[in-house]
Amino acid sequence: MLTVYGEGRGFRVVWLLEELGVAYRLRPVDLLTVGNDPDFLAINPAGFIPALQDGETIMVESIAILEYLLARHGPSPLAVAPDDPAFAAYLQFLHLGEAGLAEPMNAVFVGRALAPEAERNARVTNWALETFHSRLGLVIRRLADRPFLTGDQFTAADISVSYALLLGLRTGNYTPGSVERAYLARTTARPAYARAMDICQATKAWAERSPTL
Repeated sequence: MLTVYGEGRGFRVVWLLEELGVAYRLRPVDLLTVGNDPDFLAINPAGFIPALQDGETIMVESIAILEYLLARHGPSPLAVAPDDPAFAAYLQFLHLGEAGLAEPMNAVFVGRALAPEAERNARVTNWALETFHSRLGLVIRRLADRPFLTGDQFTAADISVSYALLLGLRTGNYTPGSVERAYLARTTARPAYARAMDICQATKAWAERSPTL
């Protein structure tokens, strides 16, 4: 059976697995005490989450894990085929959800919530927030005339981007506009999202005490 280590960006992986109907188990990882977790460090010596173990195969990047699972357990409408006109957009937004949105938002969170008071308005933090909003503009324009990022079909690109937008919302560093609110209402209404939230209890608890749509 597949094992998913850690929530956080691991929520993307759990959500996709619920969409695919593939059996797995979630193994919690506490990043505050990861140095005392030799079993996890044996899986990922770098000590970050998520990680996926599939037999002898171990992967540690959330978007790469999504692509791996779709390739191993497809074909699925959650992935766009290379000969589909929406394939380029699918790939772009699948990766933009992490590289263009979640990663800079993570830097904003660290800069504002975890840095010393004197450093909380650092140029790098402001730059990260500007980066998030510039990439967000691509998402907003893309959703102007379609319900999901590749058109009428929900895909893994929507999992990727939805997670990033929810990260910004739940850390209090981003207030979705009307386009994003409507989009997130669609993506989070999916039964697989609800099942993933029930599995990821730490994520669910965080969401319940965070700003909502």
